[in-house]
Amino acid sequence: MSILPNHRYKIVGFSAEINPAYRQKLLSLGMLPGSFFNVIRIAPLGDPIQIETRRMNLILRKKILRY
Repeated sequence: MSILPNHRYKIVGFSAEINPAYRQKLLSLGMLPGSFFNVIRIAPLGDPIQIETRRMNLILRKKILRY
């Protein structure tokens, strides 16, 4: 499965590999387990990816969005 633009995805949790400070930052930006985000667009080479949560738009590296 790959991440596609104009699709909605559910956040199921965070990998143990993510730095705790970075995880806290994502949580404070509205990326909570159980919530959803929409993929707005993906860069031509597939990285980074722009997503939209309930609260804001974010641009994240593909490795952060495991699927």
